[in-house]
Amino acid sequence: MNWLTNYVKPKLQKVLNPKDTPDHLWHKCKNCGQMIFQKEFVANMHVCAHCEHHDRVPAKDRLDMLFDMQTYELIALPEVKADPLKFRDTKRYTERMKIARANTGERDAIKVATGKIGGQMAVVAVQNFYFMGGSMGMAVGEGILTGARKSLELGVPFVMFTASGGARMQEGILSLMQMPRTTVAVQMLREAGLPYVVVLTDPTSGGVSASYAMLGDVQIAEPDAMIAFSGPRVIEQTIREKLPEGFQRAEYLLEHGMVDMVVHRHQLQEKLGTVLSLLMGGRKHKHAAE
Repeated sequence: MNWLTNYVKPKLQKVLNPKDTPDHLWHKCKNCGQMIFQKEFVANMHVCAHCEHHDRVPAKDRLDMLFDMQTYELIALPEVKADPLKFRDTKRYTERMKIARANTGERDAIKVATGKIGGQMAVVAVQNFYFMGGSMGMAVGEGILTGARKSLELGVPFVMFTASGGARMQEGILSLMQMPRTTVAVQMLREAGLPYVVVLTDPTSGGVSASYAMLGDVQIAEPDAMIAFSGPRVIEQTIREKLPEGFQRAEYLLEHGMVDMVVHRHQLQEKLGTVLSLLMGGRKHKHAAE
């Protein structure tokens, strides 16, 4: 039996199935369950061709689909102290960071770049949900501050793409301090007369939604994005009532005046370019801050 199982069966499988189908060739839609060829899914901007479900987007793909001709320049972000609290739960914080960096190829949950959107120069910061749930730690705070300073230096709008489960618990109070720090950065832009536009993607919650995510001059959301402070299950358990249909989704927030528009991902670049041009009012970027 061992000879048949261990030797004959593997040989037969090699002959009958010379190549196994790699897992990454197909994507299963989280909404409708349809199987989509991965290359087609990425080419369609991570949107399901069957039900229009907007899936989450890695930071690099987001930048590629946003800037004109996929041309942009990444901004180097400052290094922050690793594991400042020596935090450990089931794993050490340093181990979790190594795993996240290996899986995503990124240093942390944010990327910042400069380039043109619809011909309008802008600074763009993108949170990466695939890096520890896009959690807001010191690195994310520094990234947003760096983006805001670059925006002030160039005199151009600052666009923030949010995607986060909230503050990073492994950094404790240091992660919560990023809420007032980023709020000050937004205020600096406001005092300089520079537009700050927020694009809320799925999900945006916790300390992120309680700070820079809801401070935009214009609030744009992607379809069906979950935007909240606490999740619906926590709220239902607290108030012991059933929440309305679609509660905390982008369309519900649009109906109740919490966001200005809900824009399909295929139209987002064009819409952003128009909004930024209108907000800049024809000003040239070098002297806009002055």
